[in-house]
Amino acid sequence: MPMALEGVVILDLTRILAGPTATQLLGDLGATVIKIEHPEGGDDTRSWGPPFVPGAGDLSAYFMAANRNKQSVAVDMATPDGQRILRQLAARADVVMENFKPGGLRKYGLDRETLCAAHPELVYCSISGFGQTGPNREKPGYDLMAQGFGGIMSLTGDAAGMPAKVGVGIADVMTGMYAAIGVLAALRHRERTGEGQHIDISLVDATMAWLINEGCNYLLSGKDPVRRGNGHPNIVPYDAFQVSDGHVIIAVGNDAQFARFAMSSAFPRWPGRRITQPTPPVCKTARH
Repeated sequence: MPMALEGVVILDLTRILAGPTATQLLGDLGATVIKIEHPEGGDDTRSWGPPFVPGAGDLSAYFMAANRNKQSVAVDMATPDGQRILRQLAARADVVMENFKPGGLRKYGLDRETLCAAHPELVYCSISGFGQTGPNREKPGYDLMAQGFGGIMSLTGDAAGMPAKVGVGIADVMTGMYAAIGVLAALRHRERTGEGQHIDISLVDATMAWLINEGCNYLLSGKDPVRRGNGHPNIVPYDAFQVSDGHVIIAVGNDAQFARFAMSSAFPRWPGRRITQPTPPVCKTARH
């Protein structure tokens, strides 16, 4: 079967995780992704190991996690020849994606203003730490920074412990997800109007967006969220509990589930006790 994005060409100037996640998703949908890497070393994550593919020292597991379905091309954009090659590729592309500091590509003639003026139908996606405008636009961005600044670390970890990041680079990954969605919407807009668009997305924006219910809880109550370990601010029981042979997770989402859970085999039955026609307990789980 033909894939949804078959025929769409993406010039991928991104590296590390957020941008490569976005272009990988688009590649999974059938787009042709041309990934540009520096001739000396390539994407930084090629060396982020171990583990590495045996016999291929520059193929780390980290790099492979975000770069399938792509064609890698070694180009030095700091040279006139490299810039010429990239402008030629941009002229063929439907989408250009980059995650340099705001304004960082202007000196190479690969910035949004230059390329979109030459190709008004181009979809240009910029990924950065804090966005293309604002007082922090010049600051670099990494996942750990975004998780801290965006607030997710204040919710993660034991209640008595220090703030903790999520175990994987979730700020990068979610930024990549939002970027891919933005590109799909921009391609649909271009299909209807013939006009390209500029997508400006940052790690901090994406992280704050996926605070979801905790973000809305704060906006409604004015109270700062707190760390609850594996607990939930609105649902009880919803946690991990230690047992004799490890841990058990109990997640009960409503009163009917709690009534069934309370009378189920999850609770030990006392010797000699018979339970007949149990009356479900009355429980408002959201208020416990």
